[in-house]
Amino acid sequence: MASKATPLHRCTLAHAMADVQDDVHEELVWDQRALAAADLLTDARVTQAGVTLPVAGLYPSLHLNLSECYRKLGDDEYGRLIKGGLEQIAQRLC
Repeated sequence: MASKATPLHRCTLAHAMADVQDDVHEELVWDQRALAAADLLTDARVTQAGVTLPVAGLYPSLHLNLSECYRKLGDDEYGRLIKGGLEQIAQRLC
């Protein structure tokens, strides 16, 4: 039987499933699924579902979760470069 889950359902469920994973690799897979589903959403659909922010408002949380997975998986030279850039942005926002 084909799945009838909408992208919003897939995004929400995958986002939640990522949070309950003990293995960071599995957490990453679920976070990637959540992000892929978010890419299929429209503002009209999330509004219809009662979500009070636009689709763009979902992305910071999704990307934050992905970045945490990558941090847990290792911090190579490129990762340190990105982390330094994020720290500079954080300082400018304060």
